[in-house]
Amino acid sequence: MTQETPAALKTDQMFINFGPQHPSTHGVLRIALTVEGEVVIKGDPDVGFLHRGMEKLFEARTYPQALVLTDRLDYTSAMHNNLAYCLAVERLAGIQVPPRAQYIRVLVAELNRIASHLVFFGTFGVDMGAFTPFLYAFREREMILDLFEMLCGGRLLYSYLRIGGVSADLPAGWTEKCREFVNFFKPMLGDYDTLLSGNPIFQSRTKGVGFISAEKAVAWGLSGPALRGSGVNYDVRKADPYCVYDKLNFTVPLGTNGDCFDRYYCRMREMGQSAEIVLQCLDALSGAEPTPGEVIAKGVPKMFKPAAAQAYSHVEASRGDLGFFAVSDGGLNPYRMHVRGPSFINVAILQEILVGCKIADVVAILGSLDIVLGEVDR
Repeated sequence: MTQETPAALKTDQMFINFGPQHPSTHGVLRIALTVEGEVVIKGDPDVGFLHRGMEKLFEARTYPQALVLTDRLDYTSAMHNNLAYCLAVERLAGIQVPPRAQYIRVLVAELNRIASHLVFFGTFGVDMGAFTPFLYAFREREMILDLFEMLCGGRLLYSYLRIGGVSADLPAGWTEKCREFVNFFKPMLGDYDTLLSGNPIFQSRTKGVGFISAEKAVAWGLSGPALRGSGVNYDVRKADPYCVYDKLNFTVPLGTNGDCFDRYYCRMREMGQSAEIVLQCLDALSGAEPTPGEVIAKGVPKMFKPAAAQAYSHVEASRGDLGFFAVSDGGLNPYRMHVRGPSFINVAILQEILVGCKIADVVAILGSLDIVLGEVDR
């Protein structure tokens, strides 16, 4: 004979809108949650609130003019968007980039990776109830933005890269200031671990939460730390090297459990690797080779018409595999341009991994994926 559940303990299912105004969505994302008590029964991510038709806007601009649009995709990691776009157009037009520009591109891309991961570190801490790491993270990030401001005048949207290279060489005193930042930043990673990584409350909120197996991560097409947190060793810089990454020495951090903490800590260790890459690029640029001053390919006109063809190029951006697919019909403007945004792919898995978790865990799981809605919606 079965015993019935007392009426006082029975719960009804409830529908809750998590966002699009919720601060922990880090943008205008809506997650339609069906909950029973505190347990999520169903969670559907609803995107499109920030849609700007970016891919269509590319068609109304010349190739050089369209570069500024790429900054507005993942605006916390604009250098990577500049780079992925330039690589696709250069492949389309057969343009060879000078070695010095290749090193500078890698240098600014890795600085931007650190700046982006610092935003994640600070805001993820706030999501979990820790405010102090946010102050540390943005202090260091401001130092990187100072470097970018010296370089191109921008602090968020840079458009520093150009088709064929970069807009200008490193200004006087910039290299020394960059080394000064790296030497200051590397010891801070230990302070971050003391502040947040080793915090028992933070660990209880992230360890064993939001588990994604390696097989599931691959099946959903995840990339970046969201994929490597599950132990899958895939990084575009290693798998399909571009610029001068094949000449640099660095490792790709991997997780073991595939939970929120592993995805978080992969990014923490990536910042240390990016700092080492920056130092290697600075060492290379301070030598006789590559030749100082050669920062853009010769003979690239301001208005050019690539032959009718198509090309795809991708980079390891802060949030994963970022690709641009460019189609030319022989005109001044791209005939078609499609962006493979890692945030858009990564957010889709929420509908599977949210089921069975608590409402409070939704914040941790979403934060661990580190999405940017400008890239999701485009």
